[in-house]
Amino acid sequence: MTEYHWNLDTDGIATITFDASGKSANTMTAAWVAAMEEIIARLGATKDLSGVVLASAKSTFFAGGDLQDILGNVMGADDLFAMIERNKAPFRALEKLPVPVVAAINGAAFGGGYEMCLAANRRIIVASPKAVVGLPEVTLGLLPGAGGIVRLTALLGLKAALPLLTEGTMLPPQTALSLGLVDEIVEGVEDLIPAAKDWIRANPKAATQPWDSRGFRYPGGDADAPKIRQLAMVAPPMLFAKTRGLMKAPERILDIAVNSMRMGFESALRAETRGLCALIPSVEAKAAISFSFFGMQDIRSGRFRPEGAPVTFTKSAVIGAGMMGAGIAWAHASRKLPVALKDVSLEAAEKGKAYSEKLVAKASGRGHMSAEQAAGLLALIEPTATDSPLRGADLIVEAVFEDIDLKRRVIQESFPLLADGGIYGSNTSTLPISVLAESCPDPTRFIGLHFFSPVDRMKIVEIIVGAKTSQDTVRKAYDYARQIGYLPIVVNDSRGFFTSRVFGTFLDEGMQLLQDGVDPVVIERSAWNAGMPVGPFAVQDEISLSLSKMAMVTHKTLDGMLGVVSGFGRQNTATNRIVPAMCDLGRGGRARDKAGFYDYLEDGTKRLWPGLADFVIENRHVPDQDVSDRLIYRQALETLRCLDEGVLRTEVEGNIGSVIAIGFPRHTGGALQFIRSTGIDAFKTRCDQLSSAYGERFKVTAQQLEKLDGYRLAA
Repeated sequence: MTEYHWNLDTDGIATITFDASGKSANTMTAAWVAAMEEIIARLGATKDLSGVVLASAKSTFFAGGDLQDILGNVMGADDLFAMIERNKAPFRALEKLPVPVVAAINGAAFGGGYEMCLAANRRIIVASPKAVVGLPEVTLGLLPGAGGIVRLTALLGLKAALPLLTEGTMLPPQTALSLGLVDEIVEGVEDLIPAAKDWIRANPKAATQPWDSRGFRYPGGDADAPKIRQLAMVAPPMLFAKTRGLMKAPERILDIAVNSMRMGFESALRAETRGLCALIPSVEAKAAISFSFFGMQDIRSGRFRPEGAPVTFTKSAVIGAGMMGAGIAWAHASRKLPVALKDVSLEAAEKGKAYSEKLVAKASGRGHMSAEQAAGLLALIEPTATDSPLRGADLIVEAVFEDIDLKRRVIQESFPLLADGGIYGSNTSTLPISVLAESCPDPTRFIGLHFFSPVDRMKIVEIIVGAKTSQDTVRKAYDYARQIGYLPIVVNDSRGFFTSRVFGTFLDEGMQLLQDGVDPVVIERSAWNAGMPVGPFAVQDEISLSLSKMAMVTHKTLDGMLGVVSGFGRQNTATNRIVPAMCDLGRGGRARDKAGFYDYLEDGTKRLWPGLADFVIENRHVPDQDVSDRLIYRQALETLRCLDEGVLRTEVEGNIGSVIAIGFPRHTGGALQFIRSTGIDAFKTRCDQLSSAYGERFKVTAQQLEKLDGYRLAA
């Protein structure tokens, strides 16, 4: 009884309180399975049993399967099938009991935990934002394999269940109640078990599940209902439009959900098991678990944060009220951090605040923010053209144009405004932090804070550590990012850091393919099919060709200033040729010229510019697979080089940053996980092929590959 506590009251109601020994959460381990089998046997042997309450001694109700076990699974198909069938069998036994079963949900119930709740006759949840329920397995490349697909489809009907199953959304109590995932909400945790027992006493004969009742009909229509048949026909192409066929789990979930309505309940449960067996060994599942669960957990838990007491910022300032500065000010105010927004004129600063006003108006219009909340948020942003509101800030973020002389002047003038112990961050995408730090009197308190556009949606910050940045400053910057609700990844200083270097290779390879005679439509479509959010030409237009040209000029100036040739962007030869030429033609990007790689029409549509054909050097007849691989391998290689050079500190941050900041295909689990999943030897072989055909930018060395922990090239 190390996994649970047993209590049988005088009314014959058994309360089973799960309490996994030595763990912070209840999960579906081998010990839990043995405990569940014991529980079912005890319940069956209990005389005068009148009901069962399922509860938890942990702060959460129950999590799903043990992901470490899933990630390390080496079972054969037959053994895996048998294990899953054994794991889920107690749920069927629970709902076959001749007495009512109630789940008393005191905290998060997800995955297998919520599948247990589905096996109960009633689900009662506490009114807490932490008490969320749902089946998020799809986000881990898996499917709900303990009856979740079959039971949720039977409980809600196909139309209502499919979005929850294929998107993996976790729902708070009120939403869960409105959708039918729970049946009752109570105010406090102490109210859960009494409410559960009251319901059992009032409904002593409510032991049969709807799907086990004679004449059961699926909500919204059975399998042969016209609306359901139509939904089953249109759902696959709609799903493909979202997944691009790159993720196996949503497709299997759809197939099982639809077919569960056409077969017996027991057969549907076995089909679900077979579906999970097929997904557990998949590359996509291992990548998703490594990225979405363990990687994110590492970042959010502060695994890479320097040790020290936590810091909370109370007064901040942002210098530069352009697109980035305005977005950063919003990020501060949205998390109740007061911010002074400074620009060269009050009018410019107020224009920056207007960005937040638009976001507030949109949120209010959708009912996501009350008038009082909107006014409170905007009151935290103080536009200014003077230094006075900045004085005494414990954080200043410089966000002026990517011009090194301008940045150095602003930093030198504003650094003294910091409070004692405050830190100064520069929002730069490529300029070396160590060089910028020379402009301030205390470089130990200077750090890079690279936000991404649009700031209100891109919830990640690349924290760049300069040569003299102290660990105390890194710790404070890490806490700052988490305070405003952003994921922090910490990298070391270099030209372009990590994200800009890698992203630049994606843009450049698109232009390299253009030079090689590949149709621009094929290039854009290949990027999308491979899993990138958009193609290289569309994204280059959005970030602006003129800004890219300015960055080139800035780095040449920096080389002259430092007396070095950095080699930054050396392999981006197509970018260096095409971007300046496009700018000279008045095609500096969407925002600036309404023209770039695309023509932007008055009706809001766009089309690729026919003049791109003028940049073709040679029609090399590049195979379709090579087009996709060049776009993806180029980024993976540059990420590996960043790890080899020490720009990246950890693989985890490389994977998280590549997906969230750069847009590397999410189904791969990140650029470095992509290399692991491909296989070290297979990756090198493919790089050798690409290098031989297209140039040294695809070259990889054994030393670089061996930076991936635990991997060595085969002899």
